[in-house]
Amino acid sequence: MSATFLFDRFEAEAQKQGRSMPSLEYRGAATAARFGDPEEEFEALLHGCAVYDLGYRSRIRVTGEDRVRWLNGMVTNNIRDLAVQRGVYAFLLNPQGRILGDMYVFNAGDALIAETDRSQVEKILATFDHFIIMDDVELKDTGDEQTTIGMMGPKSHEILQTAGIHISGMQPLQRVTASCSCDCGCVECSVIRGDNPLGESYEIWLDAKDAVATWRALASAGATPVGAEALERQRILAGMPLYGVDIRERDLPQETEQARALNFNKGCYVGQEIVERIRSRGSVHRTFAGFLLEPEVAMQAGAKISAEGKEAGEVTSIALLNTPLGERRIALGYIRREAGTAGQEVQIGGAKGSVVRLPLDVSALKRQDEALLHRV
Repeated sequence: MSATFLFDRFEAEAQKQGRSMPSLEYRGAATAARFGDPEEEFEALLHGCAVYDLGYRSRIRVTGEDRVRWLNGMVTNNIRDLAVQRGVYAFLLNPQGRILGDMYVFNAGDALIAETDRSQVEKILATFDHFIIMDDVELKDTGDEQTTIGMMGPKSHEILQTAGIHISGMQPLQRVTASCSCDCGCVECSVIRGDNPLGESYEIWLDAKDAVATWRALASAGATPVGAEALERQRILAGMPLYGVDIRERDLPQETEQARALNFNKGCYVGQEIVERIRSRGSVHRTFAGFLLEPEVAMQAGAKISAEGKEAGEVTSIALLNTPLGERRIALGYIRREAGTAGQEVQIGGAKGSVVRLPLDVSALKRQDEALLHRV
């Protein structure tokens, strides 16, 4: 597995200083696991400003006269009416309605850009290529030419401005070419406002050669470098399913609770018949949900979920959260719809727990634990 562009530079710098850089294979690439204290990194994501490597993301550029009609017939969301410099989240399905991958698609004017994890690029490109028959469509993976830096937290906009990257009034999944006056010397810097439900976030798309200088400018402006471990914990608390972990090829779109990926007025696309049939019937048997487990009980992804003495689902992701009661485990997974109501008590791997709403309100949970602690 190859490393992200930035991690290669971080690792080389660490070796010169006689130290090692902790790494993690994450979403198709080796990247930094952490830069310092994991708790401080996690707090920066929620309450400050975090800067992190998104080099495990890759972009497929779709060009040609037929690109809009063709891609609209490939994915689950509406590409036909997508405004210039706006994006949508979408699934790629097989004819049986099972999920082959997920992506964000942006209308760049002269091209459509599909952004996804490196772990998915080969499969998505092969599927796309299979369905280009007589269409004027060309595909190009730009992953080797460009990279991405992420930012998150309530102070993100302020630190972007301090670093000399000037943006204003952006909506979620809006893309702009930023006015850049920082010392990074970048030729072109595109900024995308994220759609993370836990807080304000941005992506900076730029040429790989400009990534290190841009990273340093953001860190100098006050952003806290954050690794993949804190990002993964934040993802789970946000309730954002990860393809290959929480979303598998056997899953159906409506089971994932990602209604934002579906458009029912766009016309035909691969797998549409199954999606429409599920909608007409009103529901699916399983639903994606979050679970809060009692402290200090270890478990792994794949653990079975029981409700009222009956097997009801399975866990797909687990994160630890430090609270006044100690380490709490937050899990994502699938549960039978009738048992998936918030507050429903469950058993997971011998631990007691309950179904919780997503995204998880971390501050409210900590206040709740503090109140319980004071009663003891």
